[in-house]
Amino acid sequence: MTTVTEPESVAAPFAASGVGRRVPIVSIEGLRKSFGSVEVLSGIDLDVHPGEHVVLLGPSGSGKSTVLRSINLLERPSAGSLVVDGREHATPRSSGLFAGAPRGTALQLRRTVGMVFQQFNLFGHLSALDNIVLPLRSVRRMSRRDAEERAAVELRRVGLIARAGHYPNQLSGGQQQRVAIARALALDPQVMLFDEPTSALDPELVGEVLRTMRLVAETGMTMIVVTHEIGFAREVGDLNVFLEHGKVVETGGREFYDECRSQRARDFLQAVR
Repeated sequence: MTTVTEPESVAAPFAASGVGRRVPIVSIEGLRKSFGSVEVLSGIDLDVHPGEHVVLLGPSGSGKSTVLRSINLLERPSAGSLVVDGREHATPRSSGLFAGAPRGTALQLRRTVGMVFQQFNLFGHLSALDNIVLPLRSVRRMSRRDAEERAAVELRRVGLIARAGHYPNQLSGGQQQRVAIARALALDPQVMLFDEPTSALDPELVGEVLRTMRLVAETGMTMIVVTHEIGFAREVGDLNVFLEHGKVVETGGREFYDECRSQRARDFLQAVR
């Protein structure tokens, strides 16, 4: 099989300066994002460690999706630091664990971070298999044969190998989203971002996508998830982050859903249960 040489992780050199500390795979400090005169992120701080499952919660317009899109540089931060796998992708820090982190490129970032969107973003003229083969050939430079083999592995993982030759219009919404998840996983990301992946689905199709996401979580994949599926969030969320008006209001671990300190967070959870 074609061997692709990736740049080694550069996070390790920073571990020595943080004795006894786990080094985050994603570290956000003072992240801000404005669209014209409207500031939608107002100084977000967030560390995500390898293997951690982070859930972003909050009302519409709170900035959840903008956080995800900033992590993947689909939105360029207006200010603040964004370090992914030891590389700085926004404003360099002057102190702290990642001060002096080497500058990263968008290509390096997108080889590290996979993303699944609300809409499936599949190519309608390509089969399920070829929707996965295409980025493997263009990004990973795999041969056609190797890319097809890897695509088949990922389709089998999400339970869709029997639909490999089907086109998107021959698949249900849930099946299309599972193909999109398989496509992202095929590129071997270290971090997976999920931006409300069930919001465009009919209610009866939500369960199959959540089952697939649970399987991904069980592999130890680092995940950052925006969702209103509170049952799923409660199940997988190692770190739960409630945002409103572009700010972090409250964070918590597994106890978050029963022991919120913020009245606003309690009201939100009550409304979406």
